[in-house]
Amino acid sequence: MSVFLGTHQNRLDAKGRVSIPAGFRTALRAQAAAGEALVILRPSHQYPCIEAWPTAAFAALSQPLDRLDMFSDEHDDMAAALYADAYPVDADREGRIILPDTLKEHAALTDSVAFMGLGRTFQIWEPAAAERRRAEARTRSRQLALPAQGRRQGGADA
Repeated sequence: MSVFLGTHQNRLDAKGRVSIPAGFRTALRAQAAAGEALVILRPSHQYPCIEAWPTAAFAALSQPLDRLDMFSDEHDDMAAALYADAYPVDADREGRIILPDTLKEHAALTDSVAFMGLGRTFQIWEPAAAERRRAEARTRSRQLALPAQGRRQGGADA
């Protein structure tokens, strides 16, 4: 599976277009099925940035909704949170996408954006905010310990 690596900065033009980094475009195209949007964009619930999901990964994210009663408040809340502000987006021949105004406002984007790879997904940030987030993540990650392969968090063998 292709992954999104690194942080890349690109200019946002007056029409709201920005070029997806070449490596990210390659990863998106490798994961996209015929007839699907290249990427799904949505506002982050946690940070002032835009989340970018390959279509298949976004579909997997929404699978838990199928376990909820379709007519329940929980289903409506989760569906609204997941889908109401999601935008399927395709790139033009130059690899540019148009960022919807509501998403640009959410992330406080003006003339430059930072694409931050997160493995299976990526985020689009205002560059200074992206640097602050990366610094925060580095600091917090020093205090985390990932469980070793084949071992549970409590230290017992799996």
